[in-house]
Amino acid sequence: MLVCGCGRWMHTSGVEERLDSSGEEVLFVRSECLGCGLQVGVEEKPAVASSLVDRLLWSDEARHRLERLPPYVEALVRPAVEDYLTAKGQRVVTEQGLAEARRGGAVEWEPEAEQRLHNIPGPVRAMAKMELERTAGERGYTQVTVALMEEVKARYFGLADRQ
Repeated sequence: MLVCGCGRWMHTSGVEERLDSSGEEVLFVRSECLGCGLQVGVEEKPAVASSLVDRLLWSDEARHRLERLPPYVEALVRPAVEDYLTAKGQRVVTEQGLAEARRGGAVEWEPEAEQRLHNIPGPVRAMAKMELERTAGERGYTQVTVALMEEVKARYFGLADRQ
């Protein structure tokens, strides 16, 4: 956590999920001093950024996704996700953490598939990763493979209809 120049603890006011210039996922943590009103933001990798968060907090993107669920579903999903991630020692609920908690666990990546993931342009890599893990989880797969990547790619680019 952060300490303000006035000597008080900084209160975490929000978290945003972003991609840095190399396309890697980072978290932008916004903090505010409730004493003097100073506001700061820090952009860091998720592991480091979560240490700056003073309580369990939903990223703006994950909260937006949660709020789009029907109210009766949201009331069931929120505590389940928070309990799952708290048990794992995480302080930030990200879109990926939300998806993982709803699947009941993470999906492993085949080494070659993970290497291919890094070849995907940065702006779409996070979405592709989430979709591949979601698809694998829905099908009961424990691992994202190159074959699954090719299948999803064909489905999204309309190549499946041509074959």
